[in-house]
Amino acid sequence: MSRIPVPAIEQVPAESQTLLASVAGWLGAIPNMHRLMATSPVVLEAFLGFHNALNKGSVDQLTRERIALAVAEANGSEYCLSAQIHRVRAGAMLDDAEITANRSGASNDIKADAAVRLAAKLARDRGRASEADIETMKRVGYSDAEIVEVIADVAINLFSTMINQALETDLDFPRIATRKAAVSPFEARYINEDASANTSLRSQIRSPIMSDRYKTVDVDGIKIFYREAGDPGRPVVLLLHGFPTASHMFRNLLPELTDRHHAVRYHVVAPDLPGFGMTEQPGRDKFAYTFENISRLMSRFTEVLGLNKFAIYVFDYGAPVGFRMAVQHPERISAIITQNGNTYLEGVSDAFAPIQAYWKEPTQANRDALRGFLAPQTTLFQYTQGVPDSSMVSPDGRNLDDFYLARPGNDEIQLDLLLDYQSNVAMYDTVQAYLRKHQPPVLAVWGKNDPFFSPPGAEAFKRDVPAADIRFFDSGHFALETHAREIGAAMREFLAKHVS
Repeated sequence: MSRIPVPAIEQVPAESQTLLASVAGWLGAIPNMHRLMATSPVVLEAFLGFHNALNKGSVDQLTRERIALAVAEANGSEYCLSAQIHRVRAGAMLDDAEITANRSGASNDIKADAAVRLAAKLARDRGRASEADIETMKRVGYSDAEIVEVIADVAINLFSTMINQALETDLDFPRIATRKAAVSPFEARYINEDASANTSLRSQIRSPIMSDRYKTVDVDGIKIFYREAGDPGRPVVLLLHGFPTASHMFRNLLPELTDRHHAVRYHVVAPDLPGFGMTEQPGRDKFAYTFENISRLMSRFTEVLGLNKFAIYVFDYGAPVGFRMAVQHPERISAIITQNGNTYLEGVSDAFAPIQAYWKEPTQANRDALRGFLAPQTTLFQYTQGVPDSSMVSPDGRNLDDFYLARPGNDEIQLDLLLDYQSNVAMYDTVQAYLRKHQPPVLAVWGKNDPFFSPPGAEAFKRDVPAADIRFFDSGHFALETHAREIGAAMREFLAKHVS
């Protein structure tokens, strides 16, 4: 029962009756919320004026509907949530998967995802947003004016929730229960951890449905370290890193694929290749550091873990490893995501010239000339070259890479792999034949300013897989350092279409 009785149309002031007639024309009915507002013509006029003004803005209508869902859920407003879900379903505006994502503060649309995340955060945290939140909006294409409009859309939806929460508006739509409200970071600061009175509040703070796990498994006598995240019952995504990094390069991508706030989630596995990261580094006399050998070991790794079918994400060195796995076992591959993972001559830039000289003449002098590729300044170059704002790149990843590169004997392992990289180029035709024959779903997410693998390498995938989805990001070689959220959204959209 509403705390203020919901009036009949003839019971509200004459000024409000005229305004309610416009609501009926707009919605086809006059909801109880509008009737309650109509008790004050000033309030109803202000609300409708604000709403009509935003209708003239640049933010598209579907994004505004998504924002309304996110704000209603974030504020625990059963009336607003029920009304909004009824509206988008009746108008066939959003499907159920998108509604679920929006209620969780996300979207399966790449651009809208940034706006919905910002809206949910503003609703939860009393208007607080970080500089990174605003920069993300700009990166996906929102103008300054549109960012302000998104904030205004949050404000008008907050007003609706306040009216309905405070007055307990009688529900006149099919009831949709809100989830248990999360405690925002802002509110959590005020929780007294020692006070028993706050026990119930603390219990509401959300935690990931399954946290990341860090494991080691013996594969044919070599201890392979790997990161694992998400529900093992869900479709598998295998992440294969590149040079000179390790699975820690995926630290920002993992939650994009496994967080329970997303409508679609996956079981993600990210191993460190031998000679990289935390995986054992056997001596060169015990293990031949070639891409063919590493590929066989990674195939055995998937067998030991019981991964019978999986999508692969390949980056840099991960590409020749992953593509070899696909050629050898095409039945295991459900989809391919290539992030600056090349398999076309068009994608090989002039930066490979010193390495190609070593291939032609594998002398000690040419080998020694490549030691600069292992130096910290080269790691810094790989991480920051082509990034419009290098301050966005955390130093943590490259510093950890330099630590692993400095291990005794690792330099010779890396030089062996630089020499063997010519075998990858020799396999380009084989990989391309595999793509033409099997037509696996392909998503290329490419840092367009990569100094090593240029955009034509991404575009060339369409030659062999015409349905390939090619997307460029304003970043460099390590695009995940600056665009993990956007790449994650692209992957969720792509995998939802192709991986059951």
